Amino acid sequence: MRLDKFLSNFGFGSRKEVKSLIKQGLVSVNDKPVKNPSLKINPEVDIIKVDNEPVFYQKEFYFMLNKPSGYISATKDESYPTVLDFFINEPAYKKLFPVGRLDIDTEGLLIITTDGTLAHRLSHPKWNIEKEYFAIVNGNVNNIDFSKFEKEGIFLKKDKYQTKPFKVKVLKTNQEKSEVSITVKEGKYHIVKKIMLELGHPVLYLKRIRVGNLRLDETLNTGEYRHLTEEEIKNLKSLVNL
Repeated sequence: MRLDKFLSNFGFGSRKEVKSLIKQGLVSVNDKPVKNPSLKINPEVDIIKVDNEPVFYQKEFYFMLNKPSGYISATKDESYPTVLDFFINEPAYKKLFPVGRLDIDTEGLLIITTDGTLAHRLSHPKWNIEKEYFAIVNGNVNNIDFSKFEKEGIFLKKDKYQTKPFKVKVLKTNQEKSEVSITVKEGKYHIVKKIMLELGHPVLYLKRIRVGNLRLDETLNTGEYRHLTEEEIKNLKSLVNL
């Protein structure tokens, strides 16, 4: 790989900006200063430094973000801030993208990665990946028999759509509102909100807390993120035969 392309991919600026860094003598390969942007390197073997700081090679990047409300699950948007705004200073920022989506007003677990194969499989209906949400809904839900939806799902009249089976666990309830855990196996647009609306209990607050076997790190405040651990990455890949 060309040296300038490698550094650009890892967030050191455009190819033009990277070439300027190299020509200023701020880049070294195997502890030898270089001024040739087109120098061919092996990122897995060669030691590349920028201003004496090593640039560690990583083929793919995997992050867990606790998404706040008000952010679009996209790489760019003309009207709203996106979830990638939190990752501007990360290597490979330009190659990162969210796995699936969360509505602008929905909080919680969002996987951010460069791994297109894993992202595609986690999002594809074929794999039936569970997504668990914590929801606060309007009204008392104690009169609903949620067990039947675990076998047959529910028919959404407005959308003329039969959902896949889903699970609901009532956590707390009173006459004004209820707290529930709802687990679905599909990523249809607004699916949780539509299910609860069909049941007569509109969602007031929604937060995703789990995707497959990956649970939201409770130490992360909204807007904070961390790298996935090797074990977490391995477990996610095992769900989709990678």
